Amino acid sequence: MAPAPRLRDDVRDFLALMSARPRPPLCDESIAQMRRISPEAMAQMMSDIEAPLGDLAVDRTIAMPGPGGAIDLRLFDARAERSAGPVVVFFHGGGFVTGHVATHAPLAAEIARGLDLPVVSVDYRLAPEHRWPAAPDDGEAAARWIAVHADKLGLAADSLVLCGDSAGGTLALVTALALRERPAAVPLRMLVALYPQTDSSRIHPSREAFADGFGLSRDDMAYFDHAYEADPVSLRTSPLLADLSGLPPTVLATAEFDPLRDSGRAFAAKLVDAGVPVAFHEAAGTIHGFATFRRGIPSAVDDLARVLALARAMGASG
Repeated sequence: MAPAPRLRDDVRDFLALMSARPRPPLCDESIAQMRRISPEAMAQMMSDIEAPLGDLAVDRTIAMPGPGGAIDLRLFDARAERSAGPVVVFFHGGGFVTGHVATHAPLAAEIARGLDLPVVSVDYRLAPEHRWPAAPDDGEAAARWIAVHADKLGLAADSLVLCGDSAGGTLALVTALALRERPAAVPLRMLVALYPQTDSSRIHPSREAFADGFGLSRDDMAYFDHAYEADPVSLRTSPLLADLSGLPPTVLATAEFDPLRDSGRAFAAKLVDAGVPVAFHEAAGTIHGFATFRRGIPSAVDDLARVLALARAMGASG
């Protein structure tokens, strides 16, 4: 008989720490209060659980026109100069409600170093102020704009790698489907999705099994769904419902004790059935969000390194 799955020791310690200092429940009022804190201050508040930004040659922000107004883009690059090559378009997590380019800057910077590619992080609109489909509208617009105007970032893009964590992973998948139907100015080279929600049309078993006590709670997920107010059967919400043929090579990572685990597993399996090259990694003994908890969960450093190694092996860097 196989041993029962168990949380890693550092994950258990992290969850105990989080339980000992609970935050207020998510609601419209608490989100309004959160918006009054600058993203940079929020990032500083996260510094005890997330790794530092680390060394970069380029870290700058520009704005692009978007469907609902200007969208800020932040470029992270370990190299000061590059020839033409792939550009990573990164979408941060946060349930389409929280998160920001600043809070996810350490992750974007590590992706830039780990893939040796420029990473452009997208400050897409958030709910409840901007409900669905504002986020996928911004995600698609940003990818198309970067494909045409990478020179405004000092880059020459010959292809795009769409990447994101959690809700951002969902945006990467949704954006890829849009670019498959109507290609951008440069081809889509790869998808890299960390613990995405791929199907909101039904409750997968892991969403019930790990709904409480594993970081991403039942109440948080219910609030995210309420605030985002998406059509659960739209392909722009639930990419698992789409025909996945013709998507580019994909790296998809899940976490063993994640409510979103089963929808990620199902998406990887459907990609295989559709003939799409897939590298799937499930981080054993850990939880949703591990890539942004690398100080709080030291073993997550290796988890992220494995995902980026898979992306390199699949050809993300050329």
